[in-house]
Amino acid sequence: MAQEIEIEYKNLLTKDEFQRLLDNLPFPEYSEVQTNYYFETKDFQLKENGSALRIREKNGSYRLTLKEPHTLGLLETHDVLTKQEATDWVNGKIIPKEHIAKQLLEKGIAFESLSYYGSLITERREAQYKGVLIVLDISKYNGKTDYEFELEAQNKDVGLETFLNILSEYNIRKKQTPNKIQRFFESLP
Repeated sequence: MAQEIEIEYKNLLTKDEFQRLLDNLPFPEYSEVQTNYYFETKDFQLKENGSALRIREKNGSYRLTLKEPHTLGLLETHDVLTKQEATDWVNGKIIPKEHIAKQLLEKGIAFESLSYYGSLITERREAQYKGVLIVLDISKYNGKTDYEFELEAQNKDVGLETFLNILSEYNIRKKQTPNKIQRFFESLP
């Protein structure tokens, strides 16, 4: 399937809060590394539409994802890329892909207007917990390091309740948390 609705909750953490969740929840011992490569137009048309475009490299696979606002969360549209296509994109040779092209066309955004802005590397741990997916991330980008807790659910109410319960149980204050691409772009000089 080329599209899915993502319902997620996230909270930036201190290093101590990160360690508390790592020590007490059923996360794996080792993290997996993934790299996000971010794209935008020079005049930030994607941002103006509340959208974001990235290539994610994980376990030798490359997936192009457009995230757009949706009433239930985020609408994600995906296209698979080869390693060569991903390299071409990063080097400015941006070739339209079927599903993303359709979505961008609806927004009036031309592929030729896209530019590569940089990457963010994440060390990620994921675990199933009480019917939801819980995630701990350490992300590094533009000389910064941050720690984040995410929870993904199939149901908004169940997801929010479980998320808030975990924060409360481990004495973590809920913080306004921009998504990774927002944090990345805000960190640019």
